[in-house]
Amino acid sequence: MAASAEISDGDHDAVELIVRDASASELVPDEISGDGAVLASEEIIPLLKPKINIFSVSHSRRKPREKGTKLREIETFPVTQFVLWIWGGSRYSGLLCVAISSTIYFVMEVLSDFFSAQSIPLFETAFARCTITLILSYLWLRGNGQPIFGPAHARKFLFSRALTGCFSLLSFIYCIRRLPLSQAIVLSFTTPIMASIVARIILHEKLKIADVGGLACSFFGVLFIFRQILTTQGALLRVGETNYIAIKGRNHVLTVLVALFSSITGGISYCLIKAGAKASDQPLATVFSFGILATPATGICTFAFEEFVLPNAYTFFLMLILGLLSFSAEVFFAHGLQLEKTSKAANVLYMEVALSQIWGIGSRRITPSFGGLVGCLLILISVCCTLYFGPEKETE
Repeated sequence: MAASAEISDGDHDAVELIVRDASASELVPDEISGDGAVLASEEIIPLLKPKINIFSVSHSRRKPREKGTKLREIETFPVTQFVLWIWGGSRYSGLLCVAISSTIYFVMEVLSDFFSAQSIPLFETAFARCTITLILSYLWLRGNGQPIFGPAHARKFLFSRALTGCFSLLSFIYCIRRLPLSQAIVLSFTTPIMASIVARIILHEKLKIADVGGLACSFFGVLFIFRQILTTQGALLRVGETNYIAIKGRNHVLTVLVALFSSITGGISYCLIKAGAKASDQPLATVFSFGILATPATGICTFAFEEFVLPNAYTFFLMLILGLLSFSAEVFFAHGLQLEKTSKAANVLYMEVALSQIWGIGSRRITPSFGGLVGCLLILISVCCTLYFGPEKETE
């Protein structure tokens, strides 16, 4: 707003021009009219509009297209689709997860036999695998923003699962150190039977005749496979040294009782894995809870009852690979128990014995026998029937 004033100084007259801004408070509504109001609105409206140009528009259109392309690539990736379908995209997902877990344990056995490495004590091997399981499960839970110790209402199941699982592991290692390997394996495969019985008592799951028949068929298959080995070991004991037989007879009953204790606690642990995974809605919580208790327990036993062996680079790498596989097998098994009935999931575990026997015969490490072939056939028939009929009967 401009104003002029005349200044007289003797004979000379001067004109002074004063320029000042008019604030909004100085304007009177009458002054804003006609062309002035239109001009003011034209000056203010562009300030209120968002600044949109061709670059911002093209950028906003291109971004969703790229995102959709990436999503289509992920959706059409075969391996991703297959893994997602196994994990939870099918009514067979629970049984398939347990089958993959058994297959991974079989692969671990093949790697251990195929790649000869430095001899590592049992407790030290268990300590290494529990440590890897603990670290990976912690990273997984922390990366996904899940509570490390699980929800508050599920912690009692997780702690009980860790305690029973730790008892089962330690007692099983004790039996392997005291009993022949075949006897320890046969006794350990009573765990699925114990789990089915405990699930009937604790989880109130229905134990049908078909479930009992499947478990019995698979366990008889195990007995057929190890029958010749058990008979040969019994003959060797009768012919062997009398001192060894006396020591064996004096401690045999106690060792068998410890093996049965391992099976019972293992069966209870299976049921608690199912309950904990359902309560927390996260199977990794059960794996982490087991690792956080089993790692220090096996570490103490390693230095208390065995001489620690420092592995070389090759052995350390093999232990790392086996630890990763063990973690994967535990995750798939926990998720399988979360989705499927305990008796059906436990029956699929016998698949590992059949695969191991077939691998031994195919690689000529095991001499084929009638009992071994019959045992493999019984296990495969039982597992295949469970995989085919199990989920359909369960949904009914």
